[in-house]
Amino acid sequence: MDPKAVRSKVPRKASASKRRPTADARITVVIPVLNESRTVASVVKFVKRDPRVGEVLVIDDGSIDGTDELAEAAGAKVVTSSLLGKGASMEDGLQAAKFEFVLYLDGDLRGLRRDLVERMTQPLVDGTADFVKARFARSGGRVTVLTAKPLLRTYFPELADFAQPLGGIIAVRRDLLRKLRFENDYGVDVGLLIDAAAARARLVEVDIGQIKHDSQSLEALGEMATQVARTILERAGEWGRLRVSHVRAAKERDRVHRADFRHALKMLKGAEKLALIDMDGTLLNGRFVMELAHRTARMEQLNPLLDNHTMSASIRTKRIAAVFAGLPKSTFERVARDIPLMPGAVETVVALRKAGYLVGVVTDSYRMAAETVRRRVFADFTVSHVMKFRSEKASGRITVAPAMKHPKGCKEHQICKLNVLRHLLEEVGIGAEKVLVVGDGDNDVCLLRAAGTSVAFQPKSAPVRDAAAHTVEGDLRGVLRLLGLPVSQRSEIRTLAEVERIGDQQGA
Repeated sequence: MDPKAVRSKVPRKASASKRRPTADARITVVIPVLNESRTVASVVKFVKRDPRVGEVLVIDDGSIDGTDELAEAAGAKVVTSSLLGKGASMEDGLQAAKFEFVLYLDGDLRGLRRDLVERMTQPLVDGTADFVKARFARSGGRVTVLTAKPLLRTYFPELADFAQPLGGIIAVRRDLLRKLRFENDYGVDVGLLIDAAAARARLVEVDIGQIKHDSQSLEALGEMATQVARTILERAGEWGRLRVSHVRAAKERDRVHRADFRHALKMLKGAEKLALIDMDGTLLNGRFVMELAHRTARMEQLNPLLDNHTMSASIRTKRIAAVFAGLPKSTFERVARDIPLMPGAVETVVALRKAGYLVGVVTDSYRMAAETVRRRVFADFTVSHVMKFRSEKASGRITVAPAMKHPKGCKEHQICKLNVLRHLLEEVGIGAEKVLVVGDGDNDVCLLRAAGTSVAFQPKSAPVRDAAAHTVEGDLRGVLRLLGLPVSQRSEIRTLAEVERIGDQQGA
């Protein structure tokens, strides 16, 4: 089958048009081995206890430690591989298999749960899947995390959520396996996964609990990474995905994914105190969209939309985004880097982090700007809307930050910063009294009211001032004084653009 003809989305759950359950549900278990004398007998005995198992084939790659004798004594049929290498052994097992369902296991496994065979093969027996991949509690190894997953996210995003793409525990229909290509190196498992997707197979993951594997040397892992990368890139070429445009599209998908605050939850889970700070008019001495419009001669289009309360916030946000359609991504980045920071912005964020706060930038602006500002002030995370880009240019359409919506959130606004706090309190497990909020505009009012410590920084209106317990003017370091934290006395940190501008003025 031509892989280029494959649908962009691979089915991950049972298809509605499933096969009928198979009457003869017996299984062939194939165990490729090379010098696994310490564990092979226990693996064979383990699978033979399951009444579904009709035969156990141990495919031996010329072991010299007695693996073959121990496997045979445990009740397996031992077959000498036709060619050195795991892929050849797996293919030899397929050719020798008597039954319709084939379950592959590694020969060095320990700590297997009793119902592993049933869990792995039940979707095949039920007719709800063609290819079953094991998901287990052990975190992904270094090759999985550093090589396989990044390449899958780039070239095969529809497969990127598989927890263990390199795992050797799979159960597959025999007729499907005969259509797939077996790489004869460490790329075999991820190659089979990709090829099964190309064959439009129904792919599922099954949780099998926790397992134990023998670890490998760094040199062996390096060779494994090379072979895995080679397999994924080769398949990407066959699918017509080795293009700069495809890589850029993958970057854009990843950027949108990271915009969801849940992406940062692992870091947030250990937080005891949170600080949520607005961007425009609080961290930035100005408003990003206004500076962007000014730089690109679009103020005439933007002005009627700014603070226009005759339309809903969501519609206004979308129309403002449309003003910037066609602008290069580099322009967004440059403006976000050049716009001046508020006095004390960097010092305040750094001091809060030293005091144990996790600091988030929460803004109605765009992630492209928010992430740049986050890096400028050294904050921990951002919550913001996402401007979508195509071919490095703004589409004019946005994805609203998921965290700004909540079914039990703000009663006044569908999209609100208060909803961010609701999500964080639920996910992180701390009380509102542990949250500091700093903002300046009307869109911060709901959030300021709900925070344990609320600061209106140079408030733009009376409602903002009234919503906060404290007011700070001029320098953000006033927030630190309110909290009783040390205040840095060193010179103000400036952007490169500000340094150059000051130098030009002095030179003149």
